[in-house]
Amino acid sequence: MAQTSGFDNDSEIQTFDNIPRTLPVLPLRDVVIFPYMIFPVLVGRESSLRAANFALENGKFIFLVAQKDPSVEDPGVDSVYEEGTIAKIVQILKLPNNLMKILVDGVVQGSIIKFHKNEKFLSAEVAITVELPEHSDEMDAVVRHASSLFAEYVRANRNIPPEVLAAFENIRDVQRKLYYIAANILQTVEVKQKILKITNLQKQYTEVIRILQQEVNILKIEREIDTKVHDNIQKSQRKYFIQEQIKILQDELGEDEGAPEVAKLKDDIEKAGMPKEVLAKANEELTKLRKTPSMSPDYGVTRNYLEWLVSLPWKKKTKDNLDIVNVKKVLDEDHFGLEKPKERILEHIAVLNLNKEMKGQILCLVGPPGTGKTSLAKSIARALERKFVRMSLGGVRDEAEIRGHRRTYIGSMPGKIIQSMKRAGVVNPVILMDEIDKMSMDFRGDPASALLEVLDPQQNSAFNDHYLEVDYDLSKVMFITTANVRYAIPLPLLDRMEVIELSSYLDFEKKEIAKRHILPRLITEHGLSPNELKFSDEAIMKIISEYTRESGVRNLEREIASVCRKAAKEIVLARKKNGKKKKQSAVVSVNEAKIEEYLGVPKYRNKAADKTPQIGSVTGLAWTSVGGDILHVDVTLMRGPARLTLTGQLGEVMKESAQAALSYIRSHAKKLRINPEIFGKHEIHIHLPEGAIPKDGPSAGITMTMAMLSALTKKPARADVAMTGEITLRGEVLAIGGLNEKLLAAKRSGIKTVLIPKENTKDLSEIQENIKEGLKIIPIEKIEEALPFVFLKSKKK
Repeated sequence: MAQTSGFDNDSEIQTFDNIPRTLPVLPLRDVVIFPYMIFPVLVGRESSLRAANFALENGKFIFLVAQKDPSVEDPGVDSVYEEGTIAKIVQILKLPNNLMKILVDGVVQGSIIKFHKNEKFLSAEVAITVELPEHSDEMDAVVRHASSLFAEYVRANRNIPPEVLAAFENIRDVQRKLYYIAANILQTVEVKQKILKITNLQKQYTEVIRILQQEVNILKIEREIDTKVHDNIQKSQRKYFIQEQIKILQDELGEDEGAPEVAKLKDDIEKAGMPKEVLAKANEELTKLRKTPSMSPDYGVTRNYLEWLVSLPWKKKTKDNLDIVNVKKVLDEDHFGLEKPKERILEHIAVLNLNKEMKGQILCLVGPPGTGKTSLAKSIARALERKFVRMSLGGVRDEAEIRGHRRTYIGSMPGKIIQSMKRAGVVNPVILMDEIDKMSMDFRGDPASALLEVLDPQQNSAFNDHYLEVDYDLSKVMFITTANVRYAIPLPLLDRMEVIELSSYLDFEKKEIAKRHILPRLITEHGLSPNELKFSDEAIMKIISEYTRESGVRNLEREIASVCRKAAKEIVLARKKNGKKKKQSAVVSVNEAKIEEYLGVPKYRNKAADKTPQIGSVTGLAWTSVGGDILHVDVTLMRGPARLTLTGQLGEVMKESAQAALSYIRSHAKKLRINPEIFGKHEIHIHLPEGAIPKDGPSAGITMTMAMLSALTKKPARADVAMTGEITLRGEVLAIGGLNEKLLAAKRSGIKTVLIPKENTKDLSEIQENIKEGLKIIPIEKIEEALPFVFLKSKKK
């Protein structure tokens, strides 16, 4: 604590006359020194050492000020407060490492008038701001109140020793009393600085009283909190002792009556219909719960475990509606097209009609986003009249998310499978595992491996969750999974599921879906009626072809919703303008012109194939996440070093295909009538337009081969022929995927002839006739077989 100096009033007045007006300034960190304080200061900064040495040589007076920011190493004029204390150095002690410890005695309060220019240390002209106290009743009252509050503050604060109060009671001078209180308040520099800023003694006392009152109130609140905590601990201990006594008495009397919640758990266990092994485990945990004090952490863990056991369905099930006609009706109502998935579901229902206990196959719906995978699963549940539960697996990378956490961990709980069963409330729901291809793995385990047991009909009758530690029967659950891409599903998991492909919707299918499902729903949601808003078929087709580019219908739904909003605005404004009633509402007919008015300039254009044959330019077919598209491959030759340049943001697989194509051409140059010397003198540049879009995959191999051949032989390639196929160095054309989407893209772009790998011929039977109509599909097995279809025959002169 701060000490007071031995100055009396007379010596103060004499000392003031001896104080120079210009004094060295010593900045202090995290401390405010008041008059009549004796305080040790450790000086280490170069500028501070110079200031202290100057003071020692010139009367020993120095001006002490607090720094505004204690982290500043070299404080300047703007870094210190203007108000401070003029002090006298009474003792110095030099320390190692060029440090100095000085003992200062606060003399009088002062403030800086102006700083002097001094490069060695801070120096300023200082004015003494002391004001002699005037005796009055009001002054006496203020001093008494401050003294009383200070005494209460010291008694309440554990960090201030009682000796501070004893020393305070011996001080008679009102100024000394003020500065003694200010020095011993445990507050920040900013708060203490406010006292030095005030020059009137009575106002300084008022500020001190305000600070003390606030501190005393906070200390009272702290004391009340301590008392409450202490009382709670005593109550808890007393309750624990009484519970232990009751337990001992019950054991002596042979009684086994537990708390009401334990009795309720006992009833719930009896009513749950658990298998024998599970019932034995539940009763064992219930016995443990009775013997565990309610204040013990284990009590809550055991109770939560039992609550999970009784909340799970063990016998309750819904009755299936196996009427195959009704199931077909529901599926057709909810979805247009999707004939293959519907057929597979009807087959499954037909088998259930014959064998009620058949363990169902796990269905995996694979298709691009927005093609109706999730809604199809909901329709299956509605058709069977089963409960439906959806669990998203996208981004799941912890095995415990599937199997649960062991009870030894704080906050442990069952995995998603058991949680889904609790939400369903029956043993035979339809559980949809959405985005099964989006799972990942890290150091916490592989969730895909944990799903192997769940999705295996031979094993899931005894699924063991880490939290439950008992077998749970999942064999009556109908599991349906969804994925966007088949190859992203781990092979062992894929082996346990029956994959049903959902291809991209064709334009005419999107139109029918919009007319049958999207439009009626959106018109109702926007408060309109079919009589107020009418869409033409042409308008819907314009939205599909020029405002959306997707496999499904999600963006189509958004664009139609935008049209509905704008039409609703037009109808409301018409009502307001005409003052007509709702029944006489305006009618908005949406045609192609209205679509451009509502939705603005078309966002997309259909990529059309070139109409004229070009040298070095060939059309390929590509599969994208939003369906099929045509892919232009351009090749040019330039004189220069032998080099192959690839541009257009190509992936590694596509780059390797280009290398393979060049290697095939060079090795068969004589057969293809190409001068072998051309390769050593020319650079070959392959570019795939739309360079901002990443491209990858092996299916452009045949396209790049034909484009290079066209550039090397100077023969134009036909513009109405498109192709797809992976190539080998021996000139074989291998099978590709996404044939349905690629053929659709060819037809949409005006392509008449399509070259496909011979191995893909078997896939043509599964492609709808309206896609194949108008296309000449030619299967090829070797690269040479494509040449007659790609290059025009030279005319004889």
